[in-house]
Amino acid sequence: MKRIFIAMVIAWFGMTTASTASEHAGAPAEASTKTYMSQADRKAAEAASFESKGIGQMMLDFLKTTGIYALVKGEPGLKNEKGEPVSFFAQTWGRIIMFVIIGLLFYLAIAKGFEPLLLLPIAFGGLLANIPLADMTGPNGMLGIIYNMGIANEFFPLLIFMGVGAMTDFGPLLSNPKTALLGGAAQFGIFGSLVGAAMLSQYTPLVDFTLKQCASISIIGGADGPTSIFIASALSPELLGAIAVAAYSYMALVPVIQPPIMKALTTPQERQIVMTTTRKVHKREKLIFPLVVMFMTILFLPEASPLIGAFAFGNFAKESGVVDRLSNEMQNSLINIVTIFLGLGVGSTLRADKFLVPETLGIMIIGLLAFAAGTAAGVLMGKLMNKFSKDPINPLIGAAGVSAVPMAARVVSKVGADAKPGNILLMHAMGPNVAGVIGSAVAAGVLLSIFR
Repeated sequence: MKRIFIAMVIAWFGMTTASTASEHAGAPAEASTKTYMSQADRKAAEAASFESKGIGQMMLDFLKTTGIYALVKGEPGLKNEKGEPVSFFAQTWGRIIMFVIIGLLFYLAIAKGFEPLLLLPIAFGGLLANIPLADMTGPNGMLGIIYNMGIANEFFPLLIFMGVGAMTDFGPLLSNPKTALLGGAAQFGIFGSLVGAAMLSQYTPLVDFTLKQCASISIIGGADGPTSIFIASALSPELLGAIAVAAYSYMALVPVIQPPIMKALTTPQERQIVMTTTRKVHKREKLIFPLVVMFMTILFLPEASPLIGAFAFGNFAKESGVVDRLSNEMQNSLINIVTIFLGLGVGSTLRADKFLVPETLGIMIIGLLAFAAGTAAGVLMGKLMNKFSKDPINPLIGAAGVSAVPMAARVVSKVGADAKPGNILLMHAMGPNVAGVIGSAVAAGVLLSIFR
């Protein structure tokens, strides 16, 4: 029986192999026929469309495919993603002007060190976006794919927030909770600029922004780049490039913009105030705090959940102490990779037809005023708290209420040390600084709940 069974198995295997071989033997014949037919059709089509050309005509046709020709003559029939024709100026001189602006961004990022981690990829993305004929911002272009996979759906800013959460220490804020008021006061720049932008659009011919555009521009006052990109992607993607460049430029210019405002609103005596050492925060407090913030967001402002949730997760993973590998990846590899894609994606919006418009100048001006107003509001709240607080509060730390972490806190510490050598305000300023990160995310949630 065993021999009969083995013989049957061998016979079945042989028949199956022979059948498969015959199928494969027939397939190339069919494929070769199809290939032969398609090749014949292709040759016939080429013969029908063949046009005899001389060397001079061939050189002229090649010239028309160069970037030089496109920058001089433009691209006939070129349209943007909305199907609207792109102006001749945007195709020619506009691109040349954008190359100059991009060169300036490269200079600021490399020579001056102004936010190079994001300003450099943004500028390079802008360079690629303005290359004629390449269509790199189209749906199938490299920049178009990057934009659609992480900026149009607001995904990349959330990943950045996750990494920022993993790098944030809430100890200074928890040790002195009243400094959270300074972070909240600094958000006045956001809502104040929202009202100001709306009034300018309503009562003057200078700018013509919609309410959604005003809301997107106002978030620049928080000096929070990822939040600015998140809001602009949701409410006014047509202004994303200008808003992102303004936000990161003003973040980079914190050491230039803030000190004059801080000194103008405080007296030498106030700048010399030495703050008392804060208490040590228990690990359990740091672990519970992101959960409390998350639940407060769920209950009162669900629109802010994406930003707050990503931020809280990153911080919770860090403070738990049991997933160091995940926390380290968020702080390093993840945030670095996403920064590359985020910068290139934002740079894709720096096309001449989008950036070289009167609204861009309005965005830069309103953003600067918003950032200055946020700084001033934080300092003034610090002065008020110092008058009514039992423990002395240096009003300078109010300037750290904006979300530029940790640059704003470092600037505060430097100005304080200049006023009184040895006066270290860095850890005291980190309280309002991290509160400002939460405050800007909350402000973003409020704007989304109202205008989306």
